[in-house]
Amino acid sequence: MKDCCNHDDIVEIKHEHTHPKSTAVAEDEHSHDHGQADGPQWKQHLGLLIGLGILVCVLVMDYGFGIQLPKWISLAVNAFAYLLAGWGVLKLAIRKVMRGDIFNEFVLMSVATLGAFYIGEYAEGVAVMVFYSIGEWFQDAAVDKAKASIKALLDIRPDEVTVIRDGSAKVLNARTIKLDEIIQVKAGEKVGLDGELLSNQGAFNTAALTGESRPDTKYKGDTVLAGMINLNTVSEIKVTALFQDSKLSKILEMVQDASSRKSQTQLFISRFAKVYTPIVFFLALALALIPYLVVENYVFNDWLYRALVFLVISCPCALVVSIPLGYFGGIGLASKNGILFKGGNFLDVMTKINTIVMDKTGTLTKGVFKVQKVVVADGISEKELIKLAAILESNSTHPVAKAIVDYVGEAIGDEKATEVEEIAGHGLVGIIGDKEVLTGNLKLLKKYDINYPKELTEIIDTIVVLAINKKYAGYITIADEIKEDAKEAIRQMHALNIKTVMLSGDKQAVADQVAKIVGIDNAYGDLLPEGKVAKVEALKNEGRHIAFVGDGVNDAPVIALADAGIAMGGLGSDAAIETADIVIQNDQVLKIVTALKIGKLTRNIVWQNIGLAMSVKVAVLSLGAFGVANLWEAVIADVGVAFLAILNAVRIQRKKV
Repeated sequence: MKDCCNHDDIVEIKHEHTHPKSTAVAEDEHSHDHGQADGPQWKQHLGLLIGLGILVCVLVMDYGFGIQLPKWISLAVNAFAYLLAGWGVLKLAIRKVMRGDIFNEFVLMSVATLGAFYIGEYAEGVAVMVFYSIGEWFQDAAVDKAKASIKALLDIRPDEVTVIRDGSAKVLNARTIKLDEIIQVKAGEKVGLDGELLSNQGAFNTAALTGESRPDTKYKGDTVLAGMINLNTVSEIKVTALFQDSKLSKILEMVQDASSRKSQTQLFISRFAKVYTPIVFFLALALALIPYLVVENYVFNDWLYRALVFLVISCPCALVVSIPLGYFGGIGLASKNGILFKGGNFLDVMTKINTIVMDKTGTLTKGVFKVQKVVVADGISEKELIKLAAILESNSTHPVAKAIVDYVGEAIGDEKATEVEEIAGHGLVGIIGDKEVLTGNLKLLKKYDINYPKELTEIIDTIVVLAINKKYAGYITIADEIKEDAKEAIRQMHALNIKTVMLSGDKQAVADQVAKIVGIDNAYGDLLPEGKVAKVEALKNEGRHIAFVGDGVNDAPVIALADAGIAMGGLGSDAAIETADIVIQNDQVLKIVTALKIGKLTRNIVWQNIGLAMSVKVAVLSLGAFGVANLWEAVIADVGVAFLAILNAVRIQRKKV
């Protein structure tokens, strides 16, 4: 449990990945250890257990056998039990008061329990401290369990890998492996580092990265990522990224950073607690003193008792503990489904989205292009045209460029392009030998005032046009394929009353064709990056709450502009992933719907906790003020509602979406 007045995120896994023994909060911010210390739990709370035992014995003697101890003995026994159970709370309360932090949970509990001793209610004072500490113990256990499950979900990198050095296999720490070294992964083992598959093929379980347990067959030259599980044969992999630079490390970093980005609800509750707690102190003081002026037969101890009940039940722990845990549970559930939220604030944003704007290539389509046809102009052969295109396109990471390079294969040779310039939304310009070569779309030729046949504008398929020395040289048609789940994803978005828009740099005819197949509401083609930005700005000016989904470098500006930027992480560029607020690891369009549902689920559970905590507290506060509720009921209500709220928050991770 955290300090109600100085609250940070209750679940902070960043330190746990670097220092496994460290706690989520510093020792001076908490009276307990969150189960992180070595040794069994009962040893860590031995004083509490002894205090509980003494309390039970005293109550059995008093109520069970009617044995009344002398007052001084009763005081000594109860005080001993009280100190055993509550010494940590008292110590932290004193430390905070000395720092000028008076209005906090620990001071509140100390004042309430010491007040009970003052009015002679020794057993109740001990009971409040014991049950409060027990409640905290169980709450810590719930928090630790949530943290452990999320950490186990994410931190799946093996610490050791088998590396081939000097012709023999050696098991070494993964952090010591260098680039271009060869590691060996046996069947059933996890891949420890990102790399390129050297074996002819292998089947891998990618669930830890993508949320999909379906085996993914990789072939020689394909990328294999840390965290994947080798399913059948022994595989050899050439390391292409250091341990700290692997894609899984970046995923861990994203989720760790997410805990520091609070939602608006979290920020409100933190501010609320800072104002609420001192108000409660002064209300309790007023409850004890003001009746002296207006009530006949005023008895100070009676009204002080009511004030103590008021103090105990007023603690806002259930809110400031369970709400951040709820948001982190949402982040954990999303990670389990292959979706990375970079902060709890973006879970809130997804609940407000009413318009999904999508890029076409790599988002709605697979982005795996294949060359279909090569058409040349007079004066150049098909072989020369496609080779020049491949040499220049080898300088681009665009899926269309990769399709051309793969089509040419080894025939590309050793020749390189120089003075290469990539013009966003247009294509590439470079020098190959004594030729100036342009490859790209028709907008590129228009930009350089190069004439081309008018019939090119009537071709629906994606085409790459070429010009050599400022003269049109031919074109290449490229075919893409729509993702299998795209149509169903759009249908589900419409079922959630979400408007769908597609923005594409391809021709309007291509955009219209894809939109018609999948059921997109509106499609806009022939757009440069600035054109996409303009369209999103126009939608925002209409009052729409927008999530933009893209995967390419040219999508980064519009991802940043949208209320929620979503990057398709599997095929996406690093620029898009870094800019995005949410990353979808396996490129499935349906995961966008999953992200929307997780956002709404998290919001519902958070508000359930707020409603539960506030309703119970208001009810018991009222009963306490009128002298109906006692300290026993107050502490049970406080600890109970906090525990129920935390259990409610933790259950997010078990939900299926």
